[in-house]
Amino acid sequence: MSVTVEQAAESVVQPKGRSVSERLTALMPLIALAAILAALTVADPGFFTQRSLTAATMTAAPLIVLAAGATLVVLCGGIDLSIAAMASLSTVFLALWLPDLGALTTPAVIGVAALLGAVQGVAHVYLRIPSFIVTLGGMSIFSAVALVVSDAGTVPVTDDSTISWLNLYVARYIPMSVAVALLVVAVLALVVRLTPLRSWITATGYSESAARLAGAPVDLVKIGAFCVSGACAGLAAVMLVSRNFSGNPSMADNLLLPAVAAIVVGGTAITGGHGGLWRSVAGALVVTLLRVGLPIVGVPSAYEQILYGAIIVAAVALTLDRSKVMVIK
Repeated sequence: MSVTVEQAAESVVQPKGRSVSERLTALMPLIALAAILAALTVADPGFFTQRSLTAATMTAAPLIVLAAGATLVVLCGGIDLSIAAMASLSTVFLALWLPDLGALTTPAVIGVAALLGAVQGVAHVYLRIPSFIVTLGGMSIFSAVALVVSDAGTVPVTDDSTISWLNLYVARYIPMSVAVALLVVAVLALVVRLTPLRSWITATGYSESAARLAGAPVDLVKIGAFCVSGACAGLAAVMLVSRNFSGNPSMADNLLLPAVAAIVVGGTAITGGHGGLWRSVAGALVVTLLRVGLPIVGVPSAYEQILYGAIIVAAVALTLDRSKVMVIK
């Protein structure tokens, strides 16, 4: 009797019932978000205002988009370490192309970033190179290309009329960049949920060999995930340029660790097969509040990287599927 991808995914990934601890783990990102928000409000009563929260969400918008794209790669059992470098390269492309392409610059940059992501996916799938190695090499290549094409300097944007709409507001209080970030996540989540992609991604992330036996198009799914991750990096670059009025070869480099932290804090298992896009949104908000809140509570910014490292280790410890890791090295 043949087994479909949907049946395989449900039988190996979705248990009949979840324990209290598993339910608590699923709610942990929202609990952490509420706790951090309460702590910051106590430390600085002026923080819980419409102006402060709006500024925090605007800061979170590029991170949400980056994390959402990379989440699909992680759900497939891989990882994309090149997202920040690709976003930095995309800011340079955007700043250089705006004078000539105008309104076409944004789709052009997102398209190029998606193509670069797909190339990494092809290298990972057909050359059988681990995604860690492929994207680590991609990170180095993208950073070097960004330095070359920008002459290792900032590229100013003299006319931002075609991207300035990202600085507008929806219903007076919601930043357009935040609305776009949430729309991207919503569209991706709907596509995954309402199509066979959900079963394919889940099965691929949980057991690639079993997914192939069940007939899932594993190679195409993984390449598609890298392609979407690249496109999201391009969109995040547009958001960054709209706020900074320039492109820079290192503009988004400091977002790599926060993006990875957002994914694992959101509860997506680093081993793949379990998690979700909306979880990464909650994780991105948690990470952003921590970044904003450190100076408020008097913690020097130099400790930020230490905090991210501790968060990643703790979150992975909670979400790691140890049944898929036979030997801990």
